[in-house]
Amino acid sequence: MTEKLRIRAYGPDDRQRLLAIWHAASLKGHPFFTADQLREQAKLVGEAYLPKAENWVATLADEPIGFIGLLDTFIGGLFVDPARHGTGAGRHLVEYALSLKGELSLEVFTLNTSAIGFYRHIGFVETGRRISNEHGMPLELVAMRSS
Repeated sequence: MTEKLRIRAYGPDDRQRLLAIWHAASLKGHPFFTADQLREQAKLVGEAYLPKAENWVATLADEPIGFIGLLDTFIGGLFVDPARHGTGAGRHLVEYALSLKGELSLEVFTLNTSAIGFYRHIGFVETGRRISNEHGMPLELVAMRSS
């Protein structure tokens, strides 16, 4: 990577690009969702999650390539453009959030094994599981926290 990765606060002008990143990353990390479920999730991300969360954006050459959404010390979402996976953007976003909050927790679908591996690799530990998400969908989630 020749450009330096930067992290900055979310601004309203980021909305469309972050939704595109969310969609591309969700197609890769959440292939178990139907097209209808992804459309419903996209609506929630755009109308509820982005406006309510404390969002930080990773950029290269001023172009957003990923973001993390925080609800206090809970990671509501971490999404990196799949074309930029492996560049360290996700790790940098989590490290930045840790520097702000001191500790972090999250939940991740057990079917998203790459995300579980990523979080374990950067030091998160499993603290519990539940068999369905907040919408009652029978998708097991793993709770994790920074160690």
